[in-house]
Amino acid sequence: MNTAPKATLPPTGSGSPATRSRGTASTMARRRRTDWRAVGVFALMTAPVLLGIGIFKYFAIGWSFLLSFSKADRTISLGDWVGFANYSQLLGDPDFRESITQILLFTLFIVPVTFAASLGLALLVHRIRRGRALFRTSFLIPAAVSYVAASLLWKMSLFNGLPGGVANTIGDWFGMSATPWLQTQSPPLYWVVIVTLRLWLQVGFFMILFLAGLQGIPREVYEAASLDGASGWRLLRRITLPMLRNTSVAVLMLLFIAAFQAFDEFYNLFTGGGGATSGAATAVRPPLVYLYDVAMQAQNYGLGSAGAFVLTGLIVAVTLIQGRITGFGKSEE
Repeated sequence: MNTAPKATLPPTGSGSPATRSRGTASTMARRRRTDWRAVGVFALMTAPVLLGIGIFKYFAIGWSFLLSFSKADRTISLGDWVGFANYSQLLGDPDFRESITQILLFTLFIVPVTFAASLGLALLVHRIRRGRALFRTSFLIPAAVSYVAASLLWKMSLFNGLPGGVANTIGDWFGMSATPWLQTQSPPLYWVVIVTLRLWLQVGFFMILFLAGLQGIPREVYEAASLDGASGWRLLRRITLPMLRNTSVAVLMLLFIAAFQAFDEFYNLFTGGGGATSGAATAVRPPLVYLYDVAMQAQNYGLGSAGAFVLTGLIVAVTLIQGRITGFGKSEE
């Protein structure tokens, strides 16, 4: 009888360490080749976007920064260097200082009002059990409306100053006479138009942010506080507001930045075709409108570029101060 042992295949993974090492190295080499191929495809697909961003954003910012040190009057060419003359001329212009004062006052008013209105709506919608999605969508829709379109609607329909305008029609119900809202400077009724427009456009968006924060608060926290006898205002002050701290700080930061960047509503409410339509147009001119007139109307691109960087520095400084005061970015203990 043949008793020779049968040949068997080595089990998977067997072999000398050298053989396994060569196999692993070969596999890793193939993976590296595949990764580089993927990187090449990724670079090819993203190259147009990166090129466009590099040219039309970062290169433009760098060129504008150089223009701020040049006497670029009716030209965007470099060469006639004037150092910090544009900055000193800008800071010495009373019109620019007045525009900074106006935007600071506007910011100090619109930021807390928008914050309170957004938080209040979020608390109300969060308490609704049925139809919450309907209310949430209804309040969010204005955030998708163009500032230009909304400004024209406010200017030509709601506050057009005619007896048939929406605001004057409502005022007539209470015995008020027709009022030219945008032209009245004493008292400055045009601020009613600006504030209502800004609130209508922004409250819904920030309400959604607060809603997201409210939905992240565990219900067990409220239940435990209720067992301890807390309710109403105490729940809001002791539980809701502290646990909304990060959301509140982020909303405040976004509101400050948006207020300093106000342009569309001011420009479209008080100008038409590049010209002022009322005496209030010169009385209400935030920094971006001032810089638009300097750069696009007077074509002083050097002075306009200097103003853009001054305003950017102001926004960064205010944001850093606000972050420092509120402790933005710090972990909760």
